[in-house]
Formats: sequence, structure tokens, C-alpha cells
Amino acid sequence: MYKYVLSLYMAAWPAFALAGGSVPASEPTGPLTLEAALALAADANADLSAARHELLAVDGAVQQAGLPPNPSLSVERVDTRRDARETTFLLSQPLELGGKRQARVQAAQRERDSASAQLGARKADIRADVIDGWFAVLAAQEQLRLAQEASELAQRAAAATGRRVVAGKVSPVEETRARVAASTVQLDLLRARSTLAIARKKLAAMWGNPAPRFEKADGDLDTLPSLPDQALLHHRLAQAPGMALARSELDRRQALARVELTRRMPDITLNVGSKRSEELGRSQAVFGISVPLPFFDRNQGAVLETARRVDKARDELSSTALRLDAELAQAREDFDVARQQALALRSEIVPGAQSAYAAASTGFDYGKFGFLDVLDAQRTLLQAKSQYLNALAEAHRAKSAIGRILGEDQ
Repeated sequence: MYKYVLSLYMAAWPAFALAGGSVPASEPTGPLTLEAALALAADANADLSAARHELLAVDGAVQQAGLPPNPSLSVERVDTRRDARETTFLLSQPLELGGKRQARVQAAQRERDSASAQLGARKADIRADVIDGWFAVLAAQEQLRLAQEASELAQRAAAATGRRVVAGKVSPVEETRARVAASTVQLDLLRARSTLAIARKKLAAMWGNPAPRFEKADGDLDTLPSLPDQALLHHRLAQAPGMALARSELDRRQALARVELTRRMPDITLNVGSKRSEELGRSQAVFGISVPLPFFDRNQGAVLETARRVDKARDELSSTALRLDAELAQAREDFDVARQQALALRSEIVPGAQSAYAAASTGFDYGKFGFLDVLDAQRTLLQAKSQYLNALAEAHRAKSAIGRILGEDQ
């Protein structure tokens, strides 16, 4: 029976290991909202699960740090002759001095704080990655729709040009140009479909699904995000996951330095036992104490090492504060630029390009403009719409970058 169960386990192990040791989340087959994507990643992301397991593992380290050292029992026999031998039973109990156990427990607790901070930072990273991925899918969907629209326009323009060639109003060269333009747009359509497929796969991978099941990302890319004022953002920076992680690392290093300082005081070992002499026919109580003499090893090297690592952690905390402040300023600047570009494109450039294309199409139908004029107006309109989508996506990416730094939903 045991061999049968073991064979089943070994047969199922490769698939389990390939999935990262976790079952893929129940992904919906219909439209996927941002909230649903975040919930799926929070429940089934392998990196988050690993960080949670690390936090649980450190709980064991805290428990272990508070345990006292075990006693030891020794038996010593002198002589092998029954009538002359002496037998000594000795129970030895090490006694920790200098607050070693308390310092060790505090170091383990600081290790747990560091693991908790790492989990918080990982949550912020995963959340930002999911938001980036979801908006990437949403932008790819819009780009695909735009490419399909461009393909339809190019096909209609090519058909209209063909009719004008038959009517003798334009040269056959115009029809050739229209067909070439339509074929070029078809290539753009293929690229847009490929980009969407890759974006969907990357997003589904955030919760462990190798193949996406959701139909589409359900949201409004056209809505521009907003941010609190800059003073409030900088105020929240002090509680950012990166700062919490750097502070916890400094606390951990300081706790480890205290552990090494306590180890400079030697521990004593209390010995209690009994000695039985067969020759004398009596038993004697044995008491003793042993103390190591710190003539050479006073733990001075470990104390120096931990002290320098405290200095290193303190410098890393200062460096992290400066780095996060610069990253926050850069992300805020990127957000402002992308927002301004999106507003300008939406209010002026795209409507203007749309009006120019409509005028060129109408003029082409009445024979006032050539096909190249229509093609140029169409290309300008599509570029303006594509730039608008890119600006919207960049604004959302910049906001998620700010959320990654601050570790909270803005």
C-alpha cells in the first residue's frame, strides 16, 4: 500500500512543482475587472505565497530562540572490577548569563518584523504589477480596436479607389497605392493582436494561470487618474514599504549586535550528581561548577562585525530614503506629463485630426482631393488616436509606480 501511494505521489509531483506548488486561481471566463484581477493575484500569486511562508517560518525561529539549553547526563566508571569500581552519575545544566536569551528572542522578533516588511513590499510590487498588466491589456484592446478601425477604413478607401478607376476618374496607380496601404494596415492589425495576446498571458501569469481564460479587461481607459497633492505624497513616503523594510533591517542588525555583545560574558555550567564506590560501599554527592576562561576568545571579532553591519544598515536606510524620494518625484513628473499630453490630445489634436480626415474623405468622394490626401489624413488621425492611448496608458503606469513606492492605492 505504501509503495502504491508513493508511486501516485511521485507521478503527481512534476505537475505540482510546475505550477509552483499552488493551485491556479479560479479565473472568470467573462470580463475581468481590475478589482477581480487584484483579488486573484492576492490569493494565488506564488511570490506572495512564498513571502507568507517565510513569515510563518520566522515564527518558528522566535519560538526556538526562547528555549533554554538542554541539560546533559554523563556516566563515568573507574576500574572494571566489580568490587573496586567507582561509578559517577553527573547531571550538567548550562546557565546563560548576561541576558543572552532575551537578546536572542529580541533578534528573532526583529527578524520577524523584517519578514513582515518584506511581505508588505512584495504586496506593493504585486499590486503594481497587476495594475500595470491590467491596463496593458486594456490599452492593447483599444489598440486592436483602433487597428481594426484602420483596416476597415483602408478597405473602404481601396474599394472606393477601385470604383473611381473603373469610372476613369483616377489612375490605376492610385488603386495600387490603396491596396498597398490596406495591406500595411493588415500587418498593424496582426501586431496588435499579438500584443494583446502577450499582455493577456502576462496578466494571467500573476495568479498562476499559464493560459488566460478571461474574455477581456473590463474598464474605462479613457478616464484619467488623479493624485493627491505633492505634500501629502511626501508625507506618506515615510511609511512606504521600502522605508519600512530598511528600518526593519536596521533594527534587526542592532538586535544581532546586542546578541554578540551578550556572548562576551561566559556562561557557567552547574554539575550535580552522585559517586558510588563499591570498594567503600557508599555513595557521595557530587557538586561542581565550570566556567570558561575568556583569555583569547572574547567574541571581539563578531562584535566588531555586527557593529559595522549596523553602520551599513544605517547608511542603507539613508540611501533608501533619498532613492525613494527621487523615484517618487520622477513618477509624479511622468504622471503630470502624461496627463497633460492626454488632455491636449483629447481636447485638440484628436478632434482636429478627425475633422481633417472627414473633410479629406468628403473631398475625395467629390473628386476635390486625391487619394494621397485621404491616406495622409487617415494616417494622421490614427497616429493621434494611438498617441492618446499611449498617453492614457502612461498616466496609469505612472500612478501604479507611485502606488508601488508608497504601498497603497492612490
